[in-house]
Amino acid sequence: MHRSRVVMAWNVFKFCTVMRGLGSLMILLVLGIVGVTYYAVVIANYGPELASGGLETATSFLVLVLFHGLLVMLLWSYFSVVVTDPGDVPPNWRPNIDEENGEDIPLTYADSDFQQQALSNDSSKSRVRYCKKCNQWKPPRCHHCSVCGRCILKMDHHCIWVVNCVGARNYKYFLLFLFYTFLETTLVSLALLPRFVAFFSEEEIAGSPGSLATTFLGFVLNLAFALSVLGFIIMHISLVAGNTTTIEAYEKKVTPKWMYDLGRRKNFEQVFGTQKLYWLIPSYSEEDLKRMPVLYGLEYPSRPDLDALEL
Repeated sequence: MHRSRVVMAWNVFKFCTVMRGLGSLMILLVLGIVGVTYYAVVIANYGPELASGGLETATSFLVLVLFHGLLVMLLWSYFSVVVTDPGDVPPNWRPNIDEENGEDIPLTYADSDFQQQALSNDSSKSRVRYCKKCNQWKPPRCHHCSVCGRCILKMDHHCIWVVNCVGARNYKYFLLFLFYTFLETTLVSLALLPRFVAFFSEEEIAGSPGSLATTFLGFVLNLAFALSVLGFIIMHISLVAGNTTTIEAYEKKVTPKWMYDLGRRKNFEQVFGTQKLYWLIPSYSEEDLKRMPVLYGLEYPSRPDLDALEL
């Protein structure tokens, strides 16, 4: 029994190490899928049809314009998630007493006494938390990521597809990546559907065996991604509407009320900002960055009518 426990613990750390090592391989995999899709749509099918004339040319032109536009937004959002730090705890960050008892004054307890108090409290009931792995205080809604090996501000989850944690400062970019991935894969699935159906018909199909195989693979991959991403989008829409994260939704379980739920519009603005022109691009306006501290991941307004405690 003791031996099995040791093996299980070792496997957990080994899993985290493997996930760190996936890094560039996952990026290459994503680019490989994009490459297969690009070849199937542009080179093997709709690119050559531009010279056909008539309705086929107009249809091909429309498909290619939409395809390239969505592809640009997809890749822009994807690499924004990859290269943007999800939110690191600033050096020497300290909680204020107001996080524990409502007083807006600096922390005056001795470090050792206050640290011991935070560690002795139940983490599900204490608003002042301390990370023993990072040896630092944890801001509200902050969680430790075993894969990244550090605390992440408003951590949602660690995503191997983007080789990064999804947190306060890149959550919007992750959602846009899901959104544009769904639109792109849905477009590709519909565009390649007639070719896919033709595989199982008796009519003769033009093209080399390689292009036909790539078209078949492109359709299957994009349909699978469209269906799976749709599920993630629905889940994250509910999370944004309630101003919660994947981790928080799991931890609070059946809690009927949530102290950070300020209403659907304000919850949405805490992720996407207030400027509508920036809602569909992976960036924030200077105005929002100046007047919305919540976008930096350290301060979160809460509902005054709830006496709930942070997870």
